[in-house]
Amino acid sequence: MAGWLIDTSIWIAVERGRISAADLHAVTRQEPVYLSPINVAELQFGVEMLRAGAVKQRAAAALRRVRRKPQLRITVETAEVFGSLAAALKRSGRDAAHRINDLWLAAQAIQRDCALLTSNPKDFKDIPRLKVIALRLA
Repeated sequence: MAGWLIDTSIWIAVERGRISAADLHAVTRQEPVYLSPINVAELQFGVEMLRAGAVKQRAAAALRRVRRKPQLRITVETAEVFGSLAAALKRSGRDAAHRINDLWLAAQAIQRDCALLTSNPKDFKDIPRLKVIALRLA
């Protein structure tokens, strides 16, 4: 395995204090931990949807902290994996349209041979070749 790609649900849980950095480290150990541009997009969306004020300022600060993590790039190869995954889901009768961000994360993890750490394993359960590790939140 080449490391860990972390689902946005985990980054949010860390920032909200639902899990600690030590909890995250206990799972990932010494393996590299990566951020996806998809995480940034989802977190930026959340910031944009908040009204001006202290909560929005804290969310923006959290996004700035998360952005310090090493990022995996989305490449042409990532896009090819994404297209294959979306087609496989469609052929099996499952609609991939509402799961676009999850599929991009899965494509990056598969392409880079990373495990995907999430608190929402059901979002990824039917994606072939994806190594999903669920972290239960308190």
